[in-house]
Amino acid sequence: MATESPLKVWIERDGALLRLRLARPKANIVDAAMIGALQSAFDAHRGNSGILAVLLDAEGPHFSFGASVEEHLAERCAGMLASLHALLLSMLEWPVPVLVAVKGQCLGGGLELAMGGSLIFAAGDAKLGQPEIQLGVFAPAASCLLPPRIGQAAAEDLLFSGRSIDADEALRMGLVKSVTPDPEAAARVYFDQHLAGKSASSLACAVAAARGGYLLRVRRRIAEVERLYLERLMQTRDANEGLAAFIAKRPPKWEHK
Repeated sequence: MATESPLKVWIERDGALLRLRLARPKANIVDAAMIGALQSAFDAHRGNSGILAVLLDAEGPHFSFGASVEEHLAERCAGMLASLHALLLSMLEWPVPVLVAVKGQCLGGGLELAMGGSLIFAAGDAKLGQPEIQLGVFAPAASCLLPPRIGQAAAEDLLFSGRSIDADEALRMGLVKSVTPDPEAAARVYFDQHLAGKSASSLACAVAAARGGYLLRVRRRIAEVERLYLERLMQTRDANEGLAAFIAKRPPKWEHK
């Protein structure tokens, strides 16, 4: 029996706007299947010279609860991190802007996915955060992507506390571009007003120029933090305890080692 794809893909605006929609509500977990579907969609459309932007959103009341905790366990996390980080780098290297529309929960790997895009448009009910530290681990990609977006101090606040912020605080931080009742519509308006009618080849050069140094830094840092996660963090007792406790739905028992 065929498994339904976790991602819906289509093209609109006379072939100029690639639409990607996470389609496993309500959680829209960023697991291996979702990562693979997203990677395939970006790969399949990369050579389409008529595309001027991508709009990524999600079905249901929430953008994404985050990555699969089970895939973070020691025996599986190396493959999960490698595939997620490859996807995020593909998004950052994408030749035209990736617009992201977020509503409800946008947490952990879901927020990392959103930050792989250019601009985030948020609904008023959006909650954004990197709660990984509460499970005894950290967010590798967010450790690289948050500081350039919102500044070092604000990024450390979110990464060290694991707290979630509402859409208005995210707007003040500069994490999101706007707060609106319909973020998908807001992203489409942005496309119509600012991207439609541009030269795709010129836009690709502008994206490459704006992101060159940033992309080099992110690529280097993601490799470094991935090693830190696998070779140091996952060798600790508490990281494995935190993940196991979450799966078992019990409080973790930290031994600080």
